[in-house]
Amino acid sequence: MNLISLDIRMLRSLISVVETGSITETARRLGRTQPAITLQLQRLEELTGKQLFLHGGRRLTLTEDGTTVLTYAKSILRLHDELISQLASQEIEGQVVLGTPDLYAAFMLPSILSVFRKSFPRVQVELNCALSTPLVGLVKRGDVDIALVTRMNDFTGGQVVRREQLVWMTGEQSAAHQERPIPLALLPPGNIYRDYAIDTLERANLRWRVACVSESVGGLQAAAFAGMAVTVLGRSALVPAMREIGSSEGLPPLPKIELLLYKSSGATSKAATALHDYLAHYLRLDEELSGRGIPIELG
Repeated sequence: MNLISLDIRMLRSLISVVETGSITETARRLGRTQPAITLQLQRLEELTGKQLFLHGGRRLTLTEDGTTVLTYAKSILRLHDELISQLASQEIEGQVVLGTPDLYAAFMLPSILSVFRKSFPRVQVELNCALSTPLVGLVKRGDVDIALVTRMNDFTGGQVVRREQLVWMTGEQSAAHQERPIPLALLPPGNIYRDYAIDTLERANLRWRVACVSESVGGLQAAAFAGMAVTVLGRSALVPAMREIGSSEGLPPLPKIELLLYKSSGATSKAATALHDYLAHYLRLDEELSGRGIPIELG
């Protein structure tokens, strides 16, 4: 009898997709990309040798085998999380300052921090939201213990834990991308999101103007929601009432950016190490995606 081994992350993705009915929402909740979630579901079907979903239309529906796997997945995941919580050392305690831009605080970290709190109930995490460049300075001075930031061209050190695809976004009913010059909602000068947006339009000989500058993702989204501008964010930040604008609508493709995880040299506590390792684990690059074309649109 050949035994198979199922990754807990696959089971967690399966449960979330069924609960939300959406790969897009699951990716947002779990802090991963849509292709990564899709790959996990495909891999789960390969390992079990069963078709878990009926793939007609945009709505994912469980097969009979899928329902069976889901039932066991819930039990396995509950026991897994209970075990981790028990082992997660009630002994580890302390306060850790985590710095990150509000973009990642809002769209990548909530689910990870929620699981971390269950596993390490005596560790207090203080969240410091700021732009990437000042955060790197803060973590190097020891004012922030751990920082998750966007790699800028002059950054050194840090651990690459994820790549994020940049996309053009605007309001669901907005036609701002058809205006000339194109109105843009951008982060302040010195940010790579802004640099890539402008450079990409310049290379495509498309005229543009700045319609909104905001240090907060909320400001960029507000301008997009109102139909005032087009903005550039990571695909994981695509929320209801906003839509991605592709090359078919006249805007050139954008590159991927890298996310770096920094740990202060003075952050030597077990609490800081636990949080750093947790983030590195859940945000790390999924090398299986490299060079593979995976369908991502469902939900």
